[in-house]
Amino acid sequence: MRMNRAVLGGILLIILEYGLVPWLIPPAWSGRLMPHLAFVLMIYVAAFGGRHSGFFYGIGFGLIMDVLNYGSMIGPYAFGMGLAGYLGGLALERRPPALAGMMLATAVSSLGLSHMIYLIYRLFSLTSWSYAFAFYWNILPTMLLETLIALAFYIPVRRFLLKSVPSPPEEPAS
Repeated sequence: MRMNRAVLGGILLIILEYGLVPWLIPPAWSGRLMPHLAFVLMIYVAAFGGRHSGFFYGIGFGLIMDVLNYGSMIGPYAFGMGLAGYLGGLALERRPPALAGMMLATAVSSLGLSHMIYLIYRLFSLTSWSYAFAFYWNILPTMLLETLIALAFYIPVRRFLLKSVPSPPEEPAS
């Protein structure tokens, strides 16, 4: 896997996530839909690069997201993305991930990250939302949007991250 490309792609996705995506989401939905593009790329890094690559990629870009997000706490996104990257890489390391496996891993990891962020914020009284409201208003729509983004990114990200293996030369017929 090309880790340099993954890091540069993550930086570009962070810039797009905080610079362009807020302009694309309607104002009425801005508090509801929060797609994390670097998180989607982190799932691909964990799937193609292994659990350790996903862990370190998740911690690094999670810290960037902690600094850029709300400023209330440093660490929830780093912890959540690092754990999701490690567990996603652990679940997908046994066999090469197919499309269905990647979408399932993205959906489960997105639910896990969103729940973890909600629970940490609830623990430190940074949110007063009930669980049912948070699930309906934020967690579920974000998971659906991130899974659709992962579906759209599947083929381009595979080509972008994986090294191409040259095919062996054909032997001339005798």
